[in-house]
Amino acid sequence: MPLLAITVLGHDRPGIIAETTAALAGLGLNLEDSTMTLLRGHFAMTLITDGSADAATVEESLAGLTTDGSLSVSVRVVPPEPTPPARASYLLSVHGGDRPGIVSGVVAEVARVGGNITDLSTRLVGDLYVLTAEVELPDGVDSGALAHALREAAEGLGVKASLSPLTSDDL
Repeated sequence: MPLLAITVLGHDRPGIIAETTAALAGLGLNLEDSTMTLLRGHFAMTLITDGSADAATVEESLAGLTTDGSLSVSVRVVPPEPTPPARASYLLSVHGGDRPGIVSGVVAEVARVGGNITDLSTRLVGDLYVLTAEVELPDGVDSGALAHALREAAEGLGVKASLSPLTSDDL
């Protein structure tokens, strides 16, 4: 059974999630992972599904979402990958005055130590820029040293950053 990555992007309106998931359930597809959000009036959804339907069948089933041109849908096969080992998880929080380069400047520190960002969200509220990210760190990484490097990088950008351990209860 192939895993499929499905994206739905476009102008927001009520019912997109309901219509999409109903079509997928009708094909017997199971939602394995998903993320859905609203970005400045535009809807963005990515789903990973498992089941016996192929990509062409799923695209045909979701074609009704695209008839008015306000949404686009794409479906592609995702090759199976081994489940990665569990790693220590952290919450990265950044906030301060908005300016270009905040995301790249801060996440570069995570990448430098081999960390993986598993979820990232940003919001601009007036002049306040807020970033939250879930970060997995490889064994042996000194999280205290990383937190210090993140604070220094953030200060250079005029924002503040913190790194806190997450527990399974937080997720």
